Amino acid sequence: MNRYNRYRDNTPPELNITAFMNLMVILVPFLLITAVFSRITILQLNLPEGSNPAMNNLKKEMHLEILIRDDYLDVSTREAGRIRCIKASEGGYDYKALSELIQQIKLRIPDKKNITLLSEANTTYDVLVHIMDSVRSVKQTHVLSVVDAELFPNIAIGDAPPLNPARKKAGCHP
Repeated sequence: MNRYNRYRDNTPPELNITAFMNLMVILVPFLLITAVFSRITILQLNLPEGSNPAMNNLKKEMHLEILIRDDYLDVSTREAGRIRCIKASEGGYDYKALSELIQQIKLRIPDKKNITLLSEANTTYDVLVHIMDSVRSVKQTHVLSVVDAELFPNIAIGDAPPLNPARKKAGCHP
């Protein structure tokens, strides 16, 4: 037996947490300060209304829809049909023309707040967000300040009906 083993201290060393405490003193206020400036926005989306004949008889309301196809946007109502078709160019969809059309529709029906977006399966997220931004609100100038005027904030998203093969080449034509 080694003669030095009996003099060894078998108690565990004391844990030094000073460096960890210094990190927490700096990190916690920093996280609290940055949490105030970050904001997460969540849009409330709805499912499109189904075609229930009993419910349709109770409320005769216009159902505004935007059909998103590869080469055009079709703005229509379920009752009256197509309002206007906005062709897409090589640069993409014409969101400005869509916004102007939606503003004209809003002037005719100011109490309406619902709109349905029907998109094809290959519609990109970016396109969907741009169209939602175009129909939800518009920036207007009022007495030296720019405000968001509400258009159709209640947005429902659904799948576009399949395109009839006979009309596949027709595009925007009736």
